[in-house]
Amino acid sequence: MGATYIDVTISVLNGGGKSYQAKFLVDSGATDSIVPSSELERIGIKKVGRESYELADGRIVAFDFGLAQIKVMDRITAGRVIFGPDDVEPLLGVVVLESIAVKVNPVTRQLEKLPAGMLK
Repeated sequence: MGATYIDVTISVLNGGGKSYQAKFLVDSGATDSIVPSSELERIGIKKVGRESYELADGRIVAFDFGLAQIKVMDRITAGRVIFGPDDVEPLLGVVVLESIAVKVNPVTRQLEKLPAGMLK
């Protein structure tokens, strides 16, 4: 099964100033999104907390996180972005996908907009 990538823009919550744009690997098995620390710092995202995450190899690692505006497929949300190592591949987690009513088609591996978000 192939990997799915999507263009994502990360910016500070008020929407002003600098932004970070890149192709992110879509990972429906990951909760939050991760971005190189240097890029988040460059655009002015502030660290607001620290959380532990389980990596694909089973290790538990603590990372700082900030809150950011996230734009995917012309839909905007806000959420956690993890301050990852500077060599990390940007990764888009499932919380963002759910918050903008987008799903990964399991057959085509493409992202599809849902007609509405879920409130039930």
